[in-house]
Amino acid sequence: TCHAFVGETVVLPCSTSPPGELTLSKSWLYWQIGTKELVHFFHNGRDSPERQDKKFQGRTSLFLDQMKYGNLSLKISNVQLGDDAEYSCIYRQAETHETKKSIIKLKVSAPPRIEDPPSPSGQNQIPSGSPMDVPCLAMLLLSLLLLVPLGLWHL
Repeated sequence: TCHAFVGETVVLPCSTSPPGELTLSKSWLYWQIGTKELVHFFHNGRDSPERQDKKFQGRTSLFLDQMKYGNLSLKISNVQLGDDAEYSCIYRQAETHETKKSIIKLKVSAPPRIEDPPSPSGQNQIPSGSPMDVPCLAMLLLSLLLLVPLGLWHL
């Protein structure tokens, strides 16, 4: 399982084992969701974006310089909530008809909420959040940082 936030780039790992040199000109690599949604397609030594599902166009790529050594990983840029799915990496050699398949689950989350920075005129105002908004561990660390230098901490 891989995790990503919306807008990030994620690499879904896939490799052949045992690693060795692959004959890419005589093989196919499919990255797909289910049986109908084609995420990325590579065959006869090149990408085939014309067969790719439209929602992935321009957002996926392979590590072309590493593929012949067995790295079949897929990079997805600008991850979207709709990309959350179970992906299949399917590699097939034309000569031997040998097929290898692995499944990778991608969990996509909304990006963490970022607070607006305070305005310069509001520097002397008390923040609206209460101390209870701060996680307990952060409060403990803050307490230790304040008490130890003041000599108020006794074991």
